[in-house]
Amino acid sequence: MANHPLGIDFGGTGIKGAPVDLDAGDFATKRKRIATPQPATPDAVVEVFREIVAQFPDSTGPIGVTLPGVVQHGLVKSAANLDPSWIGQDADAILTDALQREVHMLNDADAAGLAEAAYGAAKGRGGVVLVTTLGTGIGSALINDGVLVPNTELGHLELDGEVAEKRASTVAREKAGLSWEEWGVLLTRYYRHLDRLFTPDLIVVGGGVSKAWESFGHLIDVDCEIVPATLKNRAGIVGAALHAARAEGAR
Repeated sequence: MANHPLGIDFGGTGIKGAPVDLDAGDFATKRKRIATPQPATPDAVVEVFREIVAQFPDSTGPIGVTLPGVVQHGLVKSAANLDPSWIGQDADAILTDALQREVHMLNDADAAGLAEAAYGAAKGRGGVVLVTTLGTGIGSALINDGVLVPNTELGHLELDGEVAEKRASTVAREKAGLSWEEWGVLLTRYYRHLDRLFTPDLIVVGGGVSKAWESFGHLIDVDCEIVPATLKNRAGIVGAALHAARAEGAR
């Protein structure tokens, strides 16, 4: 396990981490999960990260961390579901100093996209791949020939004059009590909009609801090939670890 980078998926309710075998594209050992502290200030979260790192003493490589927000070169630009004290912080520098390990942070949907492109539904696919995560909002990752274009935030595009994720996310569907068929109409319009803007070769649909793909996938009528994600809830950790390894020039 010594050379396996550590991936940490930092969410609004839980922080999960595990060393990742980059050859297999999977956890090298069972993950550790700890509830996200409330409020999730940098100081409080650092303590949780220390606890997770301590669970894997044989893992000595770099650490990748996801964040549900915009991260530009390690600088946190937004953090909608986290404590606002993160905004403007150089998270890479703070965490590298606190953990005494090289730490590289990225947006959570970008991490999922990297994982799906390297090991999952988009493995071996060239051209433009668009990975979306349907959940509380709509996350997105845009990848061209294996290269990530970070922080696309395509859930914030407009749909009928509203932010798309406010109408078409999984949580929006649940709040509105939409049937699969009604949601399929909204998703069709959303994904057709993405198709017009980016002309992707492949769209991958992730997020927890992708487990119910058979209930709604056939209802999305778009010209582009569209498939469900395959890494499920492992994607964030795996993608974060891969990002860290690439940042360190080890992969």
